[in-house]
Amino acid sequence: MDAFSSSFLSTLLPLKLISPAVTTPRSISTPHVNVSSVRIEERPPASIPRTTTTTTTKAPPQPPKTQPPPPASNTLPKRIASPSVGAKKRVEPKLSTFIFNTFDNIINNFIDPPIRPSVDPRHVLSHNFAPVDELPPTECEVIQGSLPPCLDGAYIRNGPNPQYLPRGPYHLFDGDGMLHSIRISKGQATLCSRYVKTYKYSIENEMGSPVLPNVFSGFNGLTAAATRGALAAVRVLTGEFNPANGIGLANTSLALFGNRLYALGESDLPYSIRLTPNGDIETLGRHDFDGKLFMSMTAHPKTDTDTGEAFAFRYGPMPPFLTYFYFDANGKKQPDVPIFSMTRPSFLHDFAITKKYAIFADIQIGMNPMEMIFGGGSPVGTDPAKVPRIGVIPRYAKDESEIRWFDIPGFNLIHAINAWDEDDGNAIVMLAPNILSVEHTLERMELVHALVEKVRIDLRTGLVTRHPLSTRNLDFAVLNPAYLAKKNKYVYAAVGDPMPKISGVVKLDVSRGDRQECTVASRMYGPGCFGGEPFFVAKEPGNPEADEDDGYVVSYVHNENTGESRFLVMDAKSPNLDIVAAVKLPRRVPYGFHGLFVRESDINKL
Repeated sequence: MDAFSSSFLSTLLPLKLISPAVTTPRSISTPHVNVSSVRIEERPPASIPRTTTTTTTKAPPQPPKTQPPPPASNTLPKRIASPSVGAKKRVEPKLSTFIFNTFDNIINNFIDPPIRPSVDPRHVLSHNFAPVDELPPTECEVIQGSLPPCLDGAYIRNGPNPQYLPRGPYHLFDGDGMLHSIRISKGQATLCSRYVKTYKYSIENEMGSPVLPNVFSGFNGLTAAATRGALAAVRVLTGEFNPANGIGLANTSLALFGNRLYALGESDLPYSIRLTPNGDIETLGRHDFDGKLFMSMTAHPKTDTDTGEAFAFRYGPMPPFLTYFYFDANGKKQPDVPIFSMTRPSFLHDFAITKKYAIFADIQIGMNPMEMIFGGGSPVGTDPAKVPRIGVIPRYAKDESEIRWFDIPGFNLIHAINAWDEDDGNAIVMLAPNILSVEHTLERMELVHALVEKVRIDLRTGLVTRHPLSTRNLDFAVLNPAYLAKKNKYVYAAVGDPMPKISGVVKLDVSRGDRQECTVASRMYGPGCFGGEPFFVAKEPGNPEADEDDGYVVSYVHNENTGESRFLVMDAKSPNLDIVAAVKLPRRVPYGFHGLFVRESDINKL
């Protein structure tokens, strides 16, 4: 969720790029944050091998012990030690790196504006937002029910997990991408957690300390932005890193199309990954589709399961502010369609498609340089005077000549759920959570309330009608993937309590009429228990006669009272979303963003 800020960073760097010349690991710099106390979590058992990262192991049973209480909100916990990470020899950094890190600490301590809760690492990384180290494939225990055969495959969830504890300001969106995969086969489950080996991750891993500035928290205030930009430019000139190789985090989502699996973050190109037979995760590299994909791509491409095509876009602070494109069923990228009718930069995190159209939301979040200069805030902010609008363009458009824009006051879409055609293609219907308090989206997420709405646009008359589907605070909503771009009946949404914590999941019947509460099933996780985005897995994905809701809803859930994480499988048809299976995970899985289920048959094609 950082294309604006990363592009902003790029404008601060010199045009002449020098390749990095890094050959030896460097020592990690000590964070400047004062830590009054830490939560020390026990290492995995010594019997787990520490010299390999590809052996599936099963941890021996542990004697019961008292779990230490979660850290207070002003506490920065230690990360969990990984069984795959042995004692790494520390070496002294070369003089230039030492000087750069010293200047970085000066910026953190004396130049940054007063730290706000949204970028205070003691707050942002508290409780189960704290980072963990990598975990090699480790067997899990099914403690309730049994795993259905249709779940043979892997559920993978992406999310931010900083490689190094921050030395200065840190926003939730700034963490390095880590994939948490639970591989299921014949009723058995194996958990693996691996960083996406982005260029940024690899360079900083070699250096032994952070190198690239945090794009969401590192450019608050003109002086801090200028000094951090200058320091980043000097690092480029001395060969510490080359932004032409990408500065993205790949921390947002995953996508499967063209027989490739990708980890995505919208500030960079996709990173291709693969799953090994024993459940491990490997990063294959940054993928530019034979040189046809430039700069970046949305973290929310839409894959039409009927055609195999994937539709996507990129956006940024320089014209064209929006560029639309798609990939054919073989994963071959088609030509760009620049959208110049978007006349100012906007925050386009997601979009929707129908069988005939692609739908974009021009919302009230965009570039906000005046707030950065005079208010010490982020370069991305809100414009309350702007009227949000929806753009509709033919799905296979060759240019933007047929795009139409419709004003929809007060409709701020961050995530789209689905859309479909009606009235022989003369109308479209879209489902999406509307962010009612959009000014808090980046700074005070606990104040955000998302109201799921159904929006219908008559393309002949321009008439726009809207009605809410639920009064609850719902986001991270999904549906049966087979119904993407087609009229669907059911939606499964996460309950914010408050955001970004997820206290449960609800099932909505979106076919109900106006002024009716559409919630038809729900499951709350219980006191102190929080999950993430749900995902729907169909029992019989190839059966056209199967009911739309004949399947399971899955999610990771963490108990903050006991420190235990589980993988839950819920019956999507039942009125209480009954738990069919619960898997106890060998260590906690931090809260994250978006996930994907990949069937065994698709894994074998990668």
